Amino acid sequence: MPQSSLSPGRAGGAPPFFLICRGLALIGLLLASPWLSLAQVAATKTVIPKTVTATRGRTTVDFAKGFTINYVGKCKLVTILSPFEQKTTATRYLLVPRGMARPAGYADATLIEIPIRSLVGLSSMHVALADFLGAADLVVGLGDFKYASALRVRQRITEGKIFEVGQGKELNNELLIAQHPDLVMSTGWPGENLTRFQTLAAGGVPVMMNSEWVETTPLARAEWVKIMAALLNKEDLVNHKFGQVVSDYQRLAALGHKATKRPKVVVGLPFKDVWYVPDTDSYLAQFLRDAGTTYAWDKTKAPQGSLALSFETVAPIALTADCWLQTGAANSRAEIVAQDARYAAFAPFKSGRVYNNNRRTNAQGSNDYWESGAVRPDLVLADMIKILHPELLPTWRLYYYRQLK
Repeated sequence: MPQSSLSPGRAGGAPPFFLICRGLALIGLLLASPWLSLAQVAATKTVIPKTVTATRGRTTVDFAKGFTINYVGKCKLVTILSPFEQKTTATRYLLVPRGMARPAGYADATLIEIPIRSLVGLSSMHVALADFLGAADLVVGLGDFKYASALRVRQRITEGKIFEVGQGKELNNELLIAQHPDLVMSTGWPGENLTRFQTLAAGGVPVMMNSEWVETTPLARAEWVKIMAALLNKEDLVNHKFGQVVSDYQRLAALGHKATKRPKVVVGLPFKDVWYVPDTDSYLAQFLRDAGTTYAWDKTKAPQGSLALSFETVAPIALTADCWLQTGAANSRAEIVAQDARYAAFAPFKSGRVYNNNRRTNAQGSNDYWESGAVRPDLVLADMIKILHPELLPTWRLYYYRQLK
């Protein structure tokens, strides 16, 4: 994945290659079978999932902290919060039915006509949001073809129906203005705001910046799909599909919380001699809690969401850990020990309990865990519980993870 000079953020605690990427991966609409099998293995009467009630044609935000949706007459007002500055700032987007005149009173809001008919996703997460709602054909542009995983998106690339626009300073503004998509989605990062897209704004191409990766829980991160639903007028569909994800996730979390054993876990691999692990507010830390683990830094908070540790700090934990998760780009234990012979002393390395989340990596090198996994936290949690507490999900087959041989 592309390198970045940014320090790890709240996506932190993930493997080094993820910490330095900008989320350039795409999601494929999952087959019906994961829904069915997950419902079978996760069923429990011990928890009542949070019920989301919303007026028909509308949705509510129940987990995410980074955005709001308000319905104003025939329009929708989406407010996205930027947490990167000393004082949180808000950017507003007024979603107006196509052909309707701009209403008065929202001069500061970026106007977007809905339903949008074409989308350029500079992060694969944005394409994941569309694909979750069955709208993969909406995607006409990507930052980089290499990281596309969704079968429909890859097919459209082959057919020449999607153009590549670049990233950051390499963003091809001229191409975007010439193609004039209904919306460009970008990811919010520290020090970046809409001013860097002034050229596109002047050319009449609206840009929406999302920061879903800053959310502190898996369900909050996945709930950003509701913004896409508002853009597509698919609120009823998202209420149903996301509601199923919530229900399945919460049932699985109940299993993890009740587990009698709490396996000790170590996560990741060092990058340039720094071992990044998730802090208490990372969504990955929440995954570990819900999976019923013992995680050494579960209560430790870091300013950037990730703890930057040394090998010497992590090694004492790894030496006695029960399981090792998310080992970068490694495809085998031999590849891990080739990086540093000291890894062979870690208990999970000796026992063979090393699992990487790269089972769904395609020929182009795109890892679907960072794509569809963002909007299917229920499947991710099912994998973690299967690894850590196999007796709780005896029929579940790993979807994103695999055991390294």
